[in-house]
Amino acid sequence: MITAAQMRAARALAGIDQKTLAERAGVSLPTIQRMEASDGVVRGVVDTLTKVIQALDEAGVELIGENQTSERGGRGVRLKPAVPRDPKAEPA
Repeated sequence: MITAAQMRAARALAGIDQKTLAERAGVSLPTIQRMEASDGVVRGVVDTLTKVIQALDEAGVELIGENQTSERGGRGVRLKPAVPRDPKAEPA
């Protein structure tokens, strides 16, 4: 599964905009916009999700799922687990 934040980050790492991703995946621009605007895990037609993930892979981005390791090694990014803020702490 891919999250909306992961999809946006992957596109940014590839240096492509939403329109380019849509063209490479063979889906509509509104589909990419809807997927990236969703909350949490992207939902949609499996075929569409597969096309988008394939397009990102071909752009050189490896999507790493939760608790998975990178297959290829090298540099990358991963979100840290959210740390609850102390409500008594000073604002940053």
